[in-house]
Amino acid sequence: MSMLEHFRKEEHPFVEQALEWKKTVETTYERRLTDFLDPREQDILASVVGRDETVYLSFWGGNEYCERKRAVLYPFYEEITRNDFDLCLFQAAYPEKFITLSHPDVLGALTGLGLKRGKYGDILKGDGFFQFVTAGDTALFIEMNLNQIGKASIATEPISFDKMLKEKDDWEEIHTTVSSFRLDAMMAEMYKLSRGKTLPYIEKGRVKVNWRTVDKPSFVLQTGDYVSVRGQGRRKVMDCLGKTKKDRCKVVYGKKKDT
Repeated sequence: MSMLEHFRKEEHPFVEQALEWKKTVETTYERRLTDFLDPREQDILASVVGRDETVYLSFWGGNEYCERKRAVLYPFYEEITRNDFDLCLFQAAYPEKFITLSHPDVLGALTGLGLKRGKYGDILKGDGFFQFVTAGDTALFIEMNLNQIGKASIATEPISFDKMLKEKDDWEEIHTTVSSFRLDAMMAEMYKLSRGKTLPYIEKGRVKVNWRTVDKPSFVLQTGDYVSVRGQGRRKVMDCLGKTKKDRCKVVYGKKKDT
């Protein structure tokens, strides 16, 4: 059975990339550092590498609570330190009394510099400042060019990771049943909406599965999928426990504790 058969079609390009990374380390015995990966990509990469005796895998994004992380694939005889992930932490201060900024504003500013999403990791909000992690090879460029976020002029400076904010990724596990694993049915249960009220969110592009917009109510979720609805928070499909006597699907999903 091909490795690709275990994943959705839209995930195949990343699976093939992960297989290529693994093969490169196996054949050249040289480590491979990736861009920042979202949690689903991290899960896929970990599944591809598995418990390989030749290729080892480590993730790091700045601290133990980071969501987006870089990965290092390396030969079994090497030792990896956090310096090998080549990360830089920036802090951008702005006048909070006079202007309001949000995560999308920071995303927009970094994208506006021409940076791909894989070049920076978590974005964290403090009182009057934002912190964000970047790949080391973009650090000088950001320091020289990022001087505005939204309508606010900012002061951007690299800081020590000792000063990095920590946002713990806590999930509340909820056991329930659903009629099917269709996106609209799962959303209705996970967000306590009527089936009909899920459709506007989906059809207007406000729903993402594994950080990708999904606009089909019939899309089928699987164990390990992350679902986010704009303005409604995030959920995670944690486990499928078979069927009830009434032929409903028993499912465990996670709800972010702050949502």
